[in-house]
Amino acid sequence: MNTNPLNKGILSENFVGVGTVTREMVEKRAAELALINDRSDVSQSDWDQAKRELTGEPEMDPKEAILESAPESERWDPLPGTPGHQAPESSSDDDDDEGRSLGERLIDEGLKEADHDQMLEAAKDEERED
Repeated sequence: MNTNPLNKGILSENFVGVGTVTREMVEKRAAELALINDRSDVSQSDWDQAKRELTGEPEMDPKEAILESAPESERWDPLPGTPGHQAPESSSDDDDDEGRSLGERLIDEGLKEADHDQMLEAAKDEERED
């Protein structure tokens, strides 16, 4: 299924369109993540997370990453000996790989952004108190 690359990544921040993600945007987001985690220095993990958030790269669970890297023949087979079948593809172009509609993805993005903003403000308030 072909997916629209415009449906990937963050669309807006504080209700302002993001446009093309720049290095400065990633640096700013990484600094915010470091502040939220009560660190003054930005780590590589902050940088990677900021880049994933802004560009829409998948956040893959380490166990899932190991499973995905294994060849198909070595993955778990729930019923050994059964040939299986191809599941029908979703007819909706708006659904992503996880089956979420555009509305669900926008709501999820809004909730993540609100959560991020709350954590950032709490970290800033704590820094002002110190």
